Amino acid sequence: MSFSTFQFHPAVDAGITAAGFTVPTPIQAQAIPALMQGQDVMGLAQTGTGKTAAFALPLLHRLMSKKGVGLRALILAPTRELAEQIHKDITVLARHTRLRSITVYGGVGLTPQTQSLRKGGAEIVIACPGRLIDHMNRGNVDFRHLEALVLDEADQMLDMGFAPDIRKILKQLPRERQTLMFSATMPDEIRKLAFEALRQPVVVKVGETAPADTVRHIHFPVAQDLKTPLLLRILKETKIASVLVFTRTKQRAKRLGEILAKAGYGATSLQGNLSQARRQAALDGFRSGKFQILVATDIAARGIDVSNVSHVVNFDIPTTADAYIHRIGRTGRAERSGEAFNLVTSDDHPILRAIDRIVGTRIEQRILPDFDYKPAAKPAREVAERPARPWKTIRKPVRRSYAMGRAS
Repeated sequence: MSFSTFQFHPAVDAGITAAGFTVPTPIQAQAIPALMQGQDVMGLAQTGTGKTAAFALPLLHRLMSKKGVGLRALILAPTRELAEQIHKDITVLARHTRLRSITVYGGVGLTPQTQSLRKGGAEIVIACPGRLIDHMNRGNVDFRHLEALVLDEADQMLDMGFAPDIRKILKQLPRERQTLMFSATMPDEIRKLAFEALRQPVVVKVGETAPADTVRHIHFPVAQDLKTPLLLRILKETKIASVLVFTRTKQRAKRLGEILAKAGYGATSLQGNLSQARRQAALDGFRSGKFQILVATDIAARGIDVSNVSHVVNFDIPTTADAYIHRIGRTGRAERSGEAFNLVTSDDHPILRAIDRIVGTRIEQRILPDFDYKPAAKPAREVAERPARPWKTIRKPVRRSYAMGRAS
């Protein structure tokens, strides 16, 4: 099968050629025919499967095939990074059309977005739900001419608490529209949202909810306070191209990025405390190869198109097996091989069993020879200064006499 099978508008075909696409991916081959017929689609697919083009190409074809004015297509995404990536992909595919897209998300000024929305020059808006609600409340968005809605990475949007915002947005949209929803997993809350948003959808499922078979998984048992030296040792002994390291907190991501940089690696961090400009600079630097290592919180787990990640390191193990899949989905893409290194502590054992089940095998556990796994001894001064039991402050009770109506 080739893209010519779908009989896209000539301007869209030109964009496909410019993007270098030749053979549709499985999600594209299954989703595009239903979308071209105007049906609603529920797509289940992991990151890196080509789902952006799966919904973008039929969307561009629809907008090019009949005249319209104003905002005609809305794409909701959970993070700024994913919104920018979708915008970038659509810009490439729409380069031979006159269609325009804009992004709307927090962390940047409202005024430029307000001007773009009110001018009505963009047919496609790619937005994060929270900032879109801000613009709706200010009267900056006109949905009267909307023809299509895309909910991308719907499960992550719900995980991030956007369900009320999404439902508020849905109430403001025209009932007569085409709706597409893409998700990596299908928990009950996603099923409920799909029932509310879609009409008799065609369900397209590519692969199982499991990691790609091009990824090799290895657990490295270690005490919490030895994770950093063990990671430095692993990196030293491993042939790496580019590495994505996940931590549980923003503070740890920042600190670990600084430690790796001081150790001589081209390393940076991506976490929520950074301004949008610095987040974009970190991501662009990682994509271009300026930074070999990107330390990130789960904000980077999905939707970031970095195709040459050789290793994913879970410095902190995620709390769910689904989150594990999303994280390691950044490596082993496009038939390339990749490795997932997990630094595990005794507290992680319950989730490790769930990860084993979803991977489909017992994951290898590796102990590095000559690495000192003994926990560092606490300084004697620190132990000596800590009292065995805290002192209690004894407060003398206040005697009160109420015979004269006051305390004495």
